[in-house]
This record gives sequence, C-alpha cells and structure tokens, in this order.
Amino acid sequence: MFDFYNFWLTHTPILSILVPAFTSFILLILGNPGSGSLKQDWRQPWRRGISFVSALIGLGLAISYFSIASTGQITVYQLSEWSAPFGIVLVLDRLSAFMLLLTYAVAVPVMWYASENWDTRGRYFHAMFHFLLMGLSGAFLTGDLFNLFVFFEILLMASYVLLLHGQGRPRFQLGVHYVTINLLASALFLIGLGMIYGSVGSLNMADVGRLIPTLDNDQHKLAIAGGLLLFVVFGIKAAMLPVGFWLPKTYAVASTPVAAIFTIMTKVGIYAILRVNGTVFDDAMAQDILKNCLLVIGLVTSIYGVIGALGVDRLRRFVGFMVLSSIGTLLIAISMFNTAAWAAGLYYLVHSTLIAAAFYLFCGWITSQRGAFKDHLKVSPKMKQEKAAAFTYFTIALMLAGLPPFSGFLGKVFILQATAETAYQGWIIAVILIVSLLSIIALTRVGFILFWRATPPEENPNEEAYAVYQALPEVAPKRNDKAIYILLGTLMAYVVFAAPIQNYMALTAQQIQNHALYQQAILKTDNQGRAISVQPYDPSYLPETKYGGEVEDHNALLIPDVISKPTLQGEHISEYKQRQIAEQTLEAPTIPNTTQLKPMEEH
Repeated sequence: MFDFYNFWLTHTPILSILVPAFTSFILLILGNPGSGSLKQDWRQPWRRGISFVSALIGLGLAISYFSIASTGQITVYQLSEWSAPFGIVLVLDRLSAFMLLLTYAVAVPVMWYASENWDTRGRYFHAMFHFLLMGLSGAFLTGDLFNLFVFFEILLMASYVLLLHGQGRPRFQLGVHYVTINLLASALFLIGLGMIYGSVGSLNMADVGRLIPTLDNDQHKLAIAGGLLLFVVFGIKAAMLPVGFWLPKTYAVASTPVAAIFTIMTKVGIYAILRVNGTVFDDAMAQDILKNCLLVIGLVTSIYGVIGALGVDRLRRFVGFMVLSSIGTLLIAISMFNTAAWAAGLYYLVHSTLIAAAFYLFCGWITSQRGAFKDHLKVSPKMKQEKAAAFTYFTIALMLAGLPPFSGFLGKVFILQATAETAYQGWIIAVILIVSLLSIIALTRVGFILFWRATPPEENPNEEAYAVYQALPEVAPKRNDKAIYILLGTLMAYVVFAAPIQNYMALTAQQIQNHALYQQAILKTDNQGRAISVQPYDPSYLPETKYGGEVEDHNALLIPDVISKPTLQGEHISEYKQRQIAEQTLEAPTIPNTTQLKPMEEH
C-alpha cells in the first residue's frame, strides 16, 4: 500500500492524462458497429460502463489534485526525467487543479445523461469524449507552449467528431466552418510558437517568462509579436469578438450532450489567455498592449452577446449568445490585471460554465416536449411537464441573469468590487449593469414565449393536432432533468461555500502572479542560484550521448542539475562523461554566465 501511494505521488499529474487516453484506446479496441445497430450491440453496456467508471476515476483524481494544490504546493512532473527547459514538464498548481475539477464536474453528469440514448446516434461517442477529456486535461496541466498546442489539437480533433455526432446536414455544414476556423487558428499557433522560439530559444512557460525581459530590442519585439499572435489564437478558442461569431450557430447544431460539454472548451481559451498572455508575457510592452485591447474586446463581446440574445429565434442560439456575453465579462475581469479582478473572474468562470451546460441540457428537454416547434421561439401548445420545466427555466434564468442570491450575482459583485483599482471603473460598471439588465429582459422574453403565452393543447380527438400532441412524451428524456438538477445543485453549493471558494480563487490569482515561485518550482539552478537554460541557443553545441564518443564538454557539471539521479547513474551516461562531471564538480570553475552553454571543442 505504501509503494502504491509513493507511485501515485511520483506520477501525479500524468495520471489525469493517461486515464482518459487509455480509456479511449480500450474503447477503440472494443470496436464499434454502425450507429444504426448500436442499441442491439452486446458491447454497448461495456462501453458505457468503462466510460463512466473512467470519468469517475478522473473526477476522483481531480478532487485529489485540488486537495494537493489547496496547500499551495506546485507539483512538477518531468517526462523522461528531464528537467525544464530541456524536457517537457507538467505543472499542477491551484489554477490547473481547479480547472480539472471543473472539467469533470461538467463531464460526469453530461456523460451519464448521454449514456442513456445519445451515445447510440453515432459511432465512437465515448472514445471521442475521453480523447476530449485527455486534451482538456493536458492543456490545463502542461508547462510547455508547444505541448499546449499538441493538447489543443487533441481536444479539437475529438471535438470535430463530436460536433458531427448524430449526423445531419446543418451539423455537417457548420462542422466544416468550425474545422476551417480551427485549422487557421492552429496554423497561427505554430507561427506564433516559431516566432517565440526563434527569439527566446525556449518554449517552456517558466523559462520564456524569465528570458523575455533579458532579450535585446529586436528579439524582444519578435517575442512580443509571437505572444500577441497566440492571443489571437486563444481568442478564437474563447470565441471573443471579432473572432467569435462562429459560436452561437455552431453550438446550436451540436447534439445536446455535446453542446453541454463544449461549454468547457471556450474556457480553455480563457485559461490560455490568463496563463500565457497574463503571466508568461509579463512584460511592460506586452501588458500595455494587452490591457488596452482586452478591455475593449471584453466590453464589446459582452454587449454584442446580450444584444444577439435579444433578437435570436431559437433557444439553442440564445444560449450561445449568452455564453458569448459571459466570455466578455471574463475578459473584462482579466483586463484589469489585478489579483482581486482575476480572483473574481475565476469565480465567475465556474458559474458561467456550469449554468451554460445546464441550459444546453434544458434545451434538449424543451425540444423533446414541443414536437415540431422544437426549440424555436414561437408560441406553441403548453408542454406536458409545463410546471417542472417552467420552474427549472426560472431557476436557470435567475442564475444566468446574475440575480441574488445566486453565484452569478456574487461573481459580478466580486468583479465590480475589483474595479476600484482600475482607471476605467465607470465604463466597466456601466457595461456590466447594462448587460445584466438586458439579460433579464432577454430571459423574460424567452420565458414569455415558452410558458406564459403557450396555448392550451387541442382537446378535440377528431383534430389531427390532438393526435400529434398526445404522441409527445409525458416526461423529459431519461436522465435529462436529473443531469440538469445535478448541475444546478452544484451551483447552489457553490453559493453556500462562496467564502472558502473565493479565498481559494484569491490565493490562485496570487500564485499565478508570483512568477518567481513558479520559476523556482519548475527550473533547476546551478551552484550559484542561477537558472540553467539554453539561452541564447548555440547551434555548435552538441551534448555527448552514450554513442557520441569521448568529446570534451565544458558543461558536464550542469548535468546532475537537469536529470534525475537514477538517469545519472544509468547506462546511458558513459564512464568518460561521469569522470568529466566529477572533475568539473571538484574544480568548481567560475563560469561568467552559466545560463549560456559553452560550445564543445571541435575535433
């Protein structure tokens, strides 16, 4: 038991990526017939069982990571035992831990609901769902910019398949648009990474943040340009204006559980803006540009979203525009660049994700009980579960509009309190209050159409409308209402425990702004306390390997600082190299700048 516990501690947080990855592989190996025969396939219960158990394990891991991060500890996992910036690292801190917990808080009830019926409408639903969770987990945990791109691509490829789940012409048409937009974003991502690597010489987040202020003028501008290009990419992922017009229509055509889980995907863009542009590029030039742009973008996105919601003609698109408006509110909080505002934004981020997921699930309930009217905002006969549906909508509306005593209200109050430290306090307060008022009007309009103005059902058995109405389901789809209640109950608990949660968010904002602590946890230092890095990159330097021959290496004394003891004592470190390490360590030479590796002697 003790060995198992040590194994778990040693390999945290890679398990959060491996669990959904291996689950996906197992589900793929299990096979999948055509969607038309999935209901009769004997393997379907196995798929559902494996998928749901894996999601519960992921939730358990997320809770344990949250517990570890709550102590303030930053856990670093070195892949292949190579330290940063020479190797890839995963970093578990307060921010990544709570984002993982939020991901599984949405994923578990959504998957439980989808396993009742939706998973039989297309092939490989569960496998793609777990690939999506793998990409999300990796994006939140990685400490390397290139691997952030890799995990982005994993979650995007899974989302392409999930978006088309259930088939249909509208899904295919908007799926093509969605894929095209994200392929363009991926291309820009690679260009931005190339600009950063070409000027900085590293892609490790901690190392890039440390080195940017030391660059000369030309390299510095190139690195900042690369960072701003990444900001555009993250803005596309987050669906901020003017690159977020795709979201309302795209999410509207997705199947109900897919639209619900997609609510966490926009938050990956918000997370990346906060993690990369807000902390890695902690530079006066970059911060000034970002502050000015981000505030304007946030204000415009928030207003545009709520105005779009006022005039939309379908409930699913209505939810999409409200999601867009909430993204604007989050960008406003980030743009203030102070601890209180970031803590408030993180609190509001959880609220906006959970309520949007619940609302998309509610759209499935409405669609099933309105027959041919589906989710169109047109007056229709009263639903058979009118009271239950109306009460659920009323609760969702109160939460989404930000009315007391719910979490949306607290989140906006925290953001308004944080404006005391910004020069644009009046603009921010005015926009948030106006958007809240317009949200109430928009939600009231929808409620009037769906419930207040609904007509009595046809009572004459001789009329065709009578038979059509009687054929409609008596209750919500199985597990649909219960999944909504789970999410709404989570939001209720979120309000009850608002004080400790907000304290956690404040500590999270402080931690991610403490660049020295982040760098100290991730980067190794030499005997003089300076970070060991490869900046500037020297193309003539070729480190010796087991098969590289006996070549004098002036940097041998740094090797014990960048690899683990087992690797150092392993067979791949030659005896000649071991002698060099011992000799240089004993001599303890003074190197003028140990952050710059010396070139090796030529033969």
